[in-house]
Amino acid sequence: MAEVRKFTKRLSKPGTAAELRQSVSEAVRSSVVLEKTKVVEPLDYENVIAQRKTQIYSDPLRDLLMFPMEDISISVISRQRRTVQSTVPEDGEKRAQSLFVKECIKTYSTDWHVVNYKYEDFSGDFRMLPCKSLRPEKIPNHVFEIDEDCEKDEDSSSLCSQKGGVIKQGWLHKANVNSTITVTMKVFKRRYFYLTQLPDGSYILNSYKDEKNSKESKGCIYLDACIDVVQCPKMRRHAFELKMLDKYSHYLAAETEQEMEEWLITLKKIIQINTDSLVQEKKETVEISQDDEPSSQGKAENIMASLERSMHPELMKYGRETEQLNKLSRGDGRQNLFSFDSEVQRLDFSGIEPDIKPFEEKCNKRFLVNCHDLMFNILGQVGDNAKGPPTNVEPFFINLALFDVKNNCKISADFHVDLNPPSVREMLWGPSSQPATDGTPRGSSPESFIHGIAESQLRFIKQGIFSVTNPHPEIFLVARIEKVLQGNITHCAEPYIKNSDPAKTAQKVHRTAKQVCSRLGQYRMPFAWAARPIFKDIQGSLDVDGRFSPLYKQDSSKLSNEDILKLLSEYKKPEKTKLQIIPGQLNITVECVPVDFSNCITSSYVPLKPFEKNCQNITVEVEEFVPEMTKYCYPFTIYKNHLYVYPLQLKYDSQKTFAKARNIAVCVEFRDSDESDASALKCIYGKPAGSVFTTNAYAVVSHHNQNPEFYDEIKIELPIHLHQKHHLLFTFYHVSCEINTKGTTKKQDTVETPVGFAWVPLLKDGRIITLEQQLPVSANLPPGYMNLNDAESRRQPNVDIKWVDGAKPLLKIKSHLESTIYTQDLHVHKFFQHCQLIQSGSKEVPGELIKYLKCLHAMEIQVMIQFLPVILMQLFQVLTNMTHEDDVPFNCTMVLLHIVSKCHEEGLDNYLRSFIKYSFRPEKPSAPQAQLIHETLATTMIAILKQSADFLAINKLLKYSWFFFEIIAKSMATYLLEENKIKLPRGQRFSEAYHHVLHSLLLAIIPHVTIRYAEIPDESRNVNYSLASFLKRCLTLMDRGFVFNLINDYISGFSPKDPKVLAEYKFEFLQTICNHEHYIPLNLPMAFAKPKLQRVQDSNLEYSLSDEYCKHHFLVGLLLRETSIALQDNYEIRYTAISVIKNLLIKHAFDTRYQHKNQQAKIAQLYLPFVGLLLENIQRLAGRDTLYSCAAMPNSASRDEFACGFTSPTNRGSLSTDKDTAYGSFQNGHGIKREDSRGSLIPEGATGFPDQSSTGENTRQSSTRSSVSQYNRLDQYEIRSLLMCYLYIVKMISEDTLLTYWNKVSPQKLINILILLEVCLFHFRYMGKRNIARVHDAWLSKHFGVDRKSQTMPALRNRSGIMQARLQHLSSLESSFTLNHSSSTTEANIFHQALLEGNTAMEVSLTVLDTISFFTQCFKVKMKS
Repeated sequence: MAEVRKFTKRLSKPGTAAELRQSVSEAVRSSVVLEKTKVVEPLDYENVIAQRKTQIYSDPLRDLLMFPMEDISISVISRQRRTVQSTVPEDGEKRAQSLFVKECIKTYSTDWHVVNYKYEDFSGDFRMLPCKSLRPEKIPNHVFEIDEDCEKDEDSSSLCSQKGGVIKQGWLHKANVNSTITVTMKVFKRRYFYLTQLPDGSYILNSYKDEKNSKESKGCIYLDACIDVVQCPKMRRHAFELKMLDKYSHYLAAETEQEMEEWLITLKKIIQINTDSLVQEKKETVEISQDDEPSSQGKAENIMASLERSMHPELMKYGRETEQLNKLSRGDGRQNLFSFDSEVQRLDFSGIEPDIKPFEEKCNKRFLVNCHDLMFNILGQVGDNAKGPPTNVEPFFINLALFDVKNNCKISADFHVDLNPPSVREMLWGPSSQPATDGTPRGSSPESFIHGIAESQLRFIKQGIFSVTNPHPEIFLVARIEKVLQGNITHCAEPYIKNSDPAKTAQKVHRTAKQVCSRLGQYRMPFAWAARPIFKDIQGSLDVDGRFSPLYKQDSSKLSNEDILKLLSEYKKPEKTKLQIIPGQLNITVECVPVDFSNCITSSYVPLKPFEKNCQNITVEVEEFVPEMTKYCYPFTIYKNHLYVYPLQLKYDSQKTFAKARNIAVCVEFRDSDESDASALKCIYGKPAGSVFTTNAYAVVSHHNQNPEFYDEIKIELPIHLHQKHHLLFTFYHVSCEINTKGTTKKQDTVETPVGFAWVPLLKDGRIITLEQQLPVSANLPPGYMNLNDAESRRQPNVDIKWVDGAKPLLKIKSHLESTIYTQDLHVHKFFQHCQLIQSGSKEVPGELIKYLKCLHAMEIQVMIQFLPVILMQLFQVLTNMTHEDDVPFNCTMVLLHIVSKCHEEGLDNYLRSFIKYSFRPEKPSAPQAQLIHETLATTMIAILKQSADFLAINKLLKYSWFFFEIIAKSMATYLLEENKIKLPRGQRFSEAYHHVLHSLLLAIIPHVTIRYAEIPDESRNVNYSLASFLKRCLTLMDRGFVFNLINDYISGFSPKDPKVLAEYKFEFLQTICNHEHYIPLNLPMAFAKPKLQRVQDSNLEYSLSDEYCKHHFLVGLLLRETSIALQDNYEIRYTAISVIKNLLIKHAFDTRYQHKNQQAKIAQLYLPFVGLLLENIQRLAGRDTLYSCAAMPNSASRDEFACGFTSPTNRGSLSTDKDTAYGSFQNGHGIKREDSRGSLIPEGATGFPDQSSTGENTRQSSTRSSVSQYNRLDQYEIRSLLMCYLYIVKMISEDTLLTYWNKVSPQKLINILILLEVCLFHFRYMGKRNIARVHDAWLSKHFGVDRKSQTMPALRNRSGIMQARLQHLSSLESSFTLNHSSSTTEANIFHQALLEGNTAMEVSLTVLDTISFFTQCFKVKMKS
């Protein structure tokens, strides 16, 4: 009977997912169950640490066993504001009455709530560690003989040109070395000498018969034994003597005096260098031995003394290097082997999620517009200004805005500027009084302040900051110039255009202007316009040097924005446009906003940081009208509440009510009542020179036009609370422009005559309407006029009201809302309205809330993004407070799912992450029986996954599960901290019911991953990862034993026979879990001894992958088990498994919390079973083509050949497997002899076999590895990665543990452990710069197709052929990780790669040397016997 899987048993609860899972699994994998690895139950973590409390607390390394205190906390971060004070008006929340407005204001004024995980930085992979020392700042440069041989070949100078090269060469005469002959009789022979420095720094003098040093040397003198060099002219002319340590001398003679001098100087220098280094070494030896224990000190001294007595130089040299000193010097300047790993060197940060930032205002392309002056060509002295420079003789007003010709719209609010000098300004208001709109003379009331800024500072702003979200060259800054209403535009512009006598004209114009200003000062007329492009390109480069076009006369029939856009589109084709130019100069500059720009205010006049009090030169931000596109949307963070109103056109040509209605002015007011005594609200932004806020605003007047068009924009600051009575009132006046020639003005009351009224309520069904609207006009304004607007009341013959032109829609208006507290979306509005009803306690109609929730699926995506935190928080509130209502949580979660998926589709999921981290704050439910968010949400997720009908919803939930899991995790953490449950033991923190819910959720997810993976690849991968991340969080928050069980259940859902993609999922899941910041304490790296054996230290070393080990050290055991299975699989799966283990060990090696060697030793000990894993696979690591033998190196073999290791010595195989006898034997009968310490792994008869790596994965079975299929052949990258892990463990583990381990394993395994070290030396040997370059070229030829044929040919039998084949195989794997492949081999790349490989080889060799020397110490006696 096949064993039923553990998780399948649990799935037999009723539910469609379970049945589906069972039926499919039976069909798909009936055979698999037999081969499943045995499930090991994890330990009950909380119980174990409670029982072993004493053991843990008394452990000196308890940091490795315990989670730190205060691991998790909540912090409140104050919002980062651009403004000096909050943008929300004081008592804003009190004044708000609608729920939506209240929630918006609450959102903009609350601080961020962040759950801090203290060691979060350690919870990713090694790339995210907070330490900066992953790569050593300076990589030491080692010099290898092989590189020098290359140099030798290249310059073919001499055999000896190694480090330091040939110091000196030349002919000398050398005395023969027969000591029986007396000195005077010595025979001198002429020889050619080379003085060379060896790689170890010592010097040697070689003699040859002639200059060609290819023949063998006739003799050599080692100069480190030379103590002096002296002349001896008695012997022979130009002779000198080299005195050696053992009272022996060499006699040499030069051919000339000069040559002798040169040789003497050189040799003396060398003797000096040798002496210095000897003194230094002695000094160090003494220092070290003094630091050592006294016993070893005595021993060292004795050795030194006896050696000095023996006086043998070689022995002295070795004597100095006693074992202890060797060990100490080996430990000097050691590097972390992983520092030179290709992945650490690459440090590729792709795929790492960027830091989550809080919501912020989007900063678009900003630029500063600075208005300097406007001059026409009629200038004169005005008023008292007799001495100053001449100015314009009448006031002009500038109105700036941005127009986008490409998208045919206006993209900014208007920026009004008054550049008139004070003397000209006085023509309007007289010297002492304020503008007529306000009516209060200056000085009569104390100055008012707006957001702490005095009104006087805001009156004459000349600088504006514009911003553009989507810059391109077809955006224009348009300046419209207006003057005081006087009459016909052509008539008014004439003196400026045709100007024969400037002085006379100036006086005449000024006289008229004076009369007009005093009478019609508050009315404006259009006069001229100009434009200039802003950007050079779509990147938003400012066209700083651009100029304005000439000032064109405004055409009275082309006033609207549409007309301006049409004129701008022809801007580039001036030949088409016959525009009349008014001579004049407009000086307005456009520049970049400086970084340290100060004294700026927002479009709502709130000061921005930095802001100085009482500054005179204030800059205002001009509101941008961002295109209504989702990609430009962002969640609002500040309070802003503006309505822009545009009266567009009045059609009065067919009305008969008013006889005089030609120069029509429209006055706009905002009112909150329609009673007869009601007055307008003071909330309209005023023009410069006037009051900052006024009660009314006038549009420009078109002279003698019965169908006037308007282009004015009236900006209104809306109140926080709007009700049904709030409305806009338009009053029309006929303005009399006639000027009495006698110079006396007509009576004031006849200037304007009312000729109609129109009104429009602001709200319709509680929302602000901003569509273009056509309104009827009435001739009078009866009280209660608001009720007379709808069609019914118009038809009734009402006595009160008189409609103009039969109540036809005569006025066309439009408005634009820029508000962060009002929404125009019907569905959002109705949902919040309904929530408000429920909150106020009204009776809940069944099904009503669900109807509104379902309607939210239709909300506009822009609104959804802009009010994201407000909408999400409201949904979570409904979710928790309405759990008693059937289907409410389900529908609520479906809306959440809709929002989350929409955000992802638009690429705006970063806003969701910001929301969770900063804005989301789980609130305690107000209803007594309500559940908490994490409970409700988990339950609802199960409900969605269980309902089989809506596969679309299931797939979305799986794909975006991260959002729901993160919400659950934050809710859990907040609950623990705010309810103070964090102090409780882990088992009591959450209810049993919640544990059950999480378990059910896991079981509901499993089939969607393990069965539907092919149908929904993205969804299954996403949920696999987000579930792992969630469980990783749970290990910090809840009962760890329970979470271990969840992990175990999930992994049990996979099988060894799964397809590749599932194996990847499994390892991604494990990797995520194992990246937990407290992964080491979770594995409890301590002894789990049985009580009676506790005294025996050795017996509790867990070194094999036993069930006990997997239970005690659950996560590492699980990972190693899965890796051991994966190693029997195909390349991709093996690669994944190996990468996970290696990356984890790299992380341990660099973890700044565990840098002490005892901590590293304990961590390495945790991975001891990994060594066993390698020993099981040793045949694949040490294949017969892998190891070289030092013994059978033919004499003629070059060093290059040796390093590349492809000579095939005929030596005995020395690979031991467990089944072998103590001596070990292969299946093919080759035995090994113990005394052959250089036993190699290359069996006899293996000479020149074709390289198997080039034959792919399914070549024939090899006799060496009949048990291991060729399919499983490991490649270079895998072997190197595994060996790196092995070396880390061997290097870091404590010597006691290592000795205990060696004593516990069988002799065969012990030999294999040594063989692994030999394998390390082989795989990390230094190949030389030339080979690195060759690998690089091989890679290039492979990728750029130099010669495909050569790769498909059978490998040649000679060394270079095999070498080439291997290189082709390795090139793509090995070097491509570290070499940046340009199409040519750069020197720097190769040098860097050589540096890395050299350091790796160095570190590996030292580690192996350490291990071997310790091994020989431990087993000295055994080895001798």
